[in-house]
Amino acid sequence: MQVILRDGAFPAACVAALLALACSTTPPRSPAQQAADEALANGVSAALDADPVYFYRHVDVRVDDGVAELTGYVWCTEAIYRARQITLEVPGVRRVVTSHLELERQGFSNGRTR
Repeated sequence: MQVILRDGAFPAACVAALLALACSTTPPRSPAQQAADEALANGVSAALDADPVYFYRHVDVRVDDGVAELTGYVWCTEAIYRARQITLEVPGVRRVVTSHLELERQGFSNGRTR
């Protein structure tokens, strides 16, 4: 298959591709920002582990600019709602993403295949 470009189409296509690439990348995070996110993630993990009702040992926490993402699995739907509440109570957390938490029942996954 041969593609024929009109005069000026190639530079315009290159500019469009470069703009799309530039818009899709985020600026590098400073070591201070990375350390703050890691400290916040550790704080969220500690708060989850301190909960006397639900077991969150299988939940991983990742924080990016104040947005906490919880992944892993819990045993019931109520644990997901409680994890969200606990995480939002940690100072510095702006938002919580729990869409990657899975439900496990009696050791068998009811969610995605890993």
